[in-house]
Amino acid sequence: MSFFKKLKEKITMQTDSVTQKFKDGLSKTRNSFSERVNDLVSRYRQVDEEFFEELEEILISADVGVATVLDLIDDLKSEVKRRNIKDPQDVQAVISEKLIDIYESGEEQIDELNMQQNDVTVILFVGVNGVGKTTTIGKIAHKFKQEGKKVVMAAGDTFRAGAIEQLEVWGERVGVDVIKQSAGSDPAAVMYDAVQSAKARKADVLLCDTAGRLQNKVNLMKELEKVKRVIEREIPGAPHEVLLVLDATTGQNALSQAKTFSEATNVTGIVLTKLDGTAKGGIVLAIRNELKLPVKFVGLGEKVDDLQPFDTEQYIYGLFANAVEEETEKEA
Repeated sequence: MSFFKKLKEKITMQTDSVTQKFKDGLSKTRNSFSERVNDLVSRYRQVDEEFFEELEEILISADVGVATVLDLIDDLKSEVKRRNIKDPQDVQAVISEKLIDIYESGEEQIDELNMQQNDVTVILFVGVNGVGKTTTIGKIAHKFKQEGKKVVMAAGDTFRAGAIEQLEVWGERVGVDVIKQSAGSDPAAVMYDAVQSAKARKADVLLCDTAGRLQNKVNLMKELEKVKRVIEREIPGAPHEVLLVLDATTGQNALSQAKTFSEATNVTGIVLTKLDGTAKGGIVLAIRNELKLPVKFVGLGEKVDDLQPFDTEQYIYGLFANAVEEETEKEA
């Protein structure tokens, strides 16, 4: 059975709505990336060095990352030689296989959130201003509410104008209490109050917003460390997740932000917002390959349920949906 047919069978075991969200959310990347790959394989009669050079350019333009692309091209050359592939049309499926390998290889990754069974799960959200951090928290609060969990949100970004109010709007929208203090308050004090409140209410989940003023990098990182210490003192082992929120439309700049935050805080996973708004969805692979961090959620649209847990196979399907459908129709 071909790789694309196996991929189609795997994703059909999941809900159609999730598959459609990945397909729609990755349409800009697919229309740019896949069309260029299709054009490439149609123009070449054989798989030669020039073919791989053009493919390399296409992958880099999709923000897969130079280091990742060079590794991928080397792997592709070896695989093409091993399988004795002559027809460029047959390379598409091999590219898909190797993209999955990139994401799933290396250090063990934990895609699922580290949820506590008999205590409050504390999730700390970090990231620069403007990446959609507060909106992400609101959407994840909605997700937990839909699962029947009791959720509390902490308005720890006390410096950005309107940040507290924005979180309160989300709190009202999804029916979740927001613990806050006045603008300019010490974020660590807000977190202390939020932890005590979450305990008193027997909450299942505490979602913590934080400031993102990267221009004051040293001060910001010290502030985040202080916030983490306060949380850990009150709940040993917490925060159970530190999720870095990145804007996919910023491409390689998101990668540099990830490196900065990873150096200063114990980031456990990535939330990649606005993936539907970019043609450079390859940034998912660059993050995984270069930072060894799992992407735990991706933003695939504006609706409250468009923030989806990341799924490697759904992602690859979203990139190659047209090729997958064409091949499965041929084999039907």
